[in-house]
Amino acid sequence: MSGIYIHIPFCKQACVYCNFYFKVGSKNTGPLAEAICDEIDLRQKEVDFNIETLYFGGGTPSFIDPVFIAEIIEQVKTIFKVTNFTELTLEANPDDISLEKLKLWKQYGITRLSIGVQSFFNEHLKWMNRAHTAAEAESCIQMATDLGFEVSIDLIFGAPNCSNEQWLQNLEKANNLPIQHISCYGLTLEENTPWKKLIFLKKYDSPDDDNTAEQFELTMNYMAANGWEQYEISNYCRPGFMAKHNTGYWQNKPYIGFGPSAHSYNGIERLWNVAELEAYYYAIENSILPIEKEILTDIQKCNEYIMTQLRTCWGIQLAKILKYNFKMEGFNEHINTYLSEQLITKENGFIKLTKEGKMFADSIAGSLFF
Repeated sequence: MSGIYIHIPFCKQACVYCNFYFKVGSKNTGPLAEAICDEIDLRQKEVDFNIETLYFGGGTPSFIDPVFIAEIIEQVKTIFKVTNFTELTLEANPDDISLEKLKLWKQYGITRLSIGVQSFFNEHLKWMNRAHTAAEAESCIQMATDLGFEVSIDLIFGAPNCSNEQWLQNLEKANNLPIQHISCYGLTLEENTPWKKLIFLKKYDSPDDDNTAEQFELTMNYMAANGWEQYEISNYCRPGFMAKHNTGYWQNKPYIGFGPSAHSYNGIERLWNVAELEAYYYAIENSILPIEKEILTDIQKCNEYIMTQLRTCWGIQLAKILKYNFKMEGFNEHINTYLSEQLITKENGFIKLTKEGKMFADSIAGSLFF
């Protein structure tokens, strides 16, 4: 599944945990659609694969005027001669969603909404500095599903003020909603975030790794018991509703990203746009591609394959590792250790994490790197 990613860097306000590139407020949103459309035109020769999915992320794409979304969709269809997408996703926050916007997004071809709910408890939303309430989240989900959108929601576990009981209530609430997909992310402390500063000022608590691990295990158990498929470490779907665009990332499919800070991958190199709005605008206005790139070595390609695939339900195909002809002694030694500890399984040429192994996914993947 090969796709296009569009980065919309504007947000209403800053969440305490976020380290993505974004700008608070609506200043300078006007030129964005034109700049992205121009970038698409400048880079059209880079795409030599069939475009099947389109994903608007951010930032908060729902924050900007829907007309700008329509302009970008039309440019993508024109330049890349796409008639229909298998999936067209827009990230949205509950406080931005109205019946009017939903109808416009539907008219413009959006098929799927990824809604940043994060919690159904107002005290958690306040702690995260989210702009919506729990009631708004439930209301917008119902409106979206009534209009025929496929809906995914994001939830965050491991917040210092979220008990295990509250987290299970979040999962139960989500399970009873008419949605098809849930992304459950463990809250992590990142550099250059408001949370990091608030901890330094002793106004917020630090993360509790044990609490985060407990809630991750609770998530896996609850979702499995209620028929949800955990097809990637953080992602669960009702049968038949995997996220097509994001699955392309995990399976190392090529994709191209447009907009400030957007990333691209063509199987040979990774590319990324400048993460600064004014610099992005200046470059595009002067027909300059604001891009840096890195040509991937075989070791990098192999390690990325291990990292991404081990997180999925498909696992690592050993044949794809062996084709690189690396020395396998250390790799095999770790595999045998994890098999004996029942952290992985090995069957039909594939290595997969067990439920216990998923608790240590990143460390296991890192130990297998060449």
